[in-house]
Amino acid sequence: MKEKIAMNKLGTMEVRKLMLSMGIPIIFSMMLQAVYNIVDSAFVSNMPDNGEMALNALTLAFPVQMLMVAIGIGTGVGTNALLSKSIGQGDYEKASKIAGNSMFLGIVIFILFLLFGIFGVNIYAGSQTANPEIKDMVVSYLRICCTLSMGIVFFSVFEKLLQATGHSVHSTVAQVTGAVINIILDPILIYGWFGLPALGVSGAAYATVIGQIASALFGFIFHLKQNKEIKNGLKYMKPDLKIIKSIYSIGLPAIIAQALMSVMTYGMNIILGGISESAVTAYGLYYKVQQFILFAAFGLRDAITPIVSFNHGMRSKRRVKAGIKYGISYTIVIMLIGLIVIEILAKPFSSLFGLSGETQDICISAMRIISLSFVFAGVNIAYQGIFQALDGGLESLIISVLRQFLFVLPVAWGFSQLARQSGDRIWTVWLTFIIAETLSCIVATVFMRRINRNVISELED
Repeated sequence: MKEKIAMNKLGTMEVRKLMLSMGIPIIFSMMLQAVYNIVDSAFVSNMPDNGEMALNALTLAFPVQMLMVAIGIGTGVGTNALLSKSIGQGDYEKASKIAGNSMFLGIVIFILFLLFGIFGVNIYAGSQTANPEIKDMVVSYLRICCTLSMGIVFFSVFEKLLQATGHSVHSTVAQVTGAVINIILDPILIYGWFGLPALGVSGAAYATVIGQIASALFGFIFHLKQNKEIKNGLKYMKPDLKIIKSIYSIGLPAIIAQALMSVMTYGMNIILGGISESAVTAYGLYYKVQQFILFAAFGLRDAITPIVSFNHGMRSKRRVKAGIKYGISYTIVIMLIGLIVIEILAKPFSSLFGLSGETQDICISAMRIISLSFVFAGVNIAYQGIFQALDGGLESLIISVLRQFLFVLPVAWGFSQLARQSGDRIWTVWLTFIIAETLSCIVATVFMRRINRNVISELED
């Protein structure tokens, strides 16, 4: 009975309270996910030797880590929406098959990144830098993160299974456990405390994957204990092409959306590398600090999606519209707070990572200019979650392509040419993100009006 109550709150609890009760734990969980990269960067940047070079290496490795998150979370998003809708319709057998197939997909994803870690990281590192010391650091860090990626992949699966059934607090506990372990192990393994060898960048990688594996284990345990309405077993993990297709019909746009973040960062590293190494390092650090804010919006999006999807399955127009209203309103509030925090603390943040001189100045300007796009970015992220919940995967994908590729890389390249000619206009490159998020938000609003007319208006009052 306890599990039924937890499940049914998606369709019965007041939407305003439901959004907060589900959203706050997920936001906390997502922000902790950003902590992994921030903590690694803080410790490696303060290494006695080559700290800024090590920070540059983590910046160059970051797109691959984002790609791992993209595929894991995207698969989870498809599972989340499909599972919530099936439970809302009372089809528990199908829900069990969806959960089992998501675990099967997790195994496939891990094998792919294992192979990349063995055979692909050297080629990738060489495409990002010609500095042999930085390249070696990138290879060492990524090889560990990819070959031991089972933690990040399977936590993404179990996190979404728990969120889809209303147990977001348990997924947060699992996330917190891994983050705490990562923070504790970072200085021990990087600097060589307690008689252990100083592993430097490799130590940061080991701390990260150990924390991720711990989160995955706790997520698995909570799934078995809390999701009683979902049956487990090898027969449910048997690949079902229809279910896999359904998962990715929803999740593929989310994967592409997250993967485009990786492509965008990879492209920006190359564009900024044409200006200076300091610009690459500064942008990489800014991006990790920014993620702490944007991941809060992603967390709320992951509450919006099951709430809207569940009530879409129940055909409740009132609750769907309430989910959209509160989801967008709360997202705007979060992003305004993030904007204020970044504007006030830009200099202290840069100092925390041991930056100085030109690199620090570039990083501060990036924080203060790009953060002006936060509100538009948050609304775009919320819209994407709403589109996914209402079977608008194509609309979600288009917004991702616009805000993270089409409106970014060409514009940034143009501004970078201006910066290279003048030598003191790197700040113009940061205007790219304000332009991209604003234009994308206009397009997303048009899509939302169409979905409201064609989908929401057809539901029951």
